[in-house]
Amino acid sequence: MIKELERVALTVDFPEHHLKAGDVGAVVYVHGEGYEVEFFTLDGKTLDVITVLASQVRPVSSREIAHARPLE
Repeated sequence: MIKELERVALTVDFPEHHLKAGDVGAVVYVHGEGYEVEFFTLDGKTLDVITVLASQVRPVSSREIAHARPLE
């Protein structure tokens, strides 16, 4: 189970929030069916906090590397 403050990666796109599968965020709240996840720009500004289902995120692993992309 994913815990608060853990990093997760999206498994689906959220175009209405300018987020794509693979974007990394931090879990700020865990609830029954999913999570509240905060996404940041690389300079540390909050882009958005969204509610996701457990099936829409996955934990990140130590064998992954972050990748930068411009916001659309």
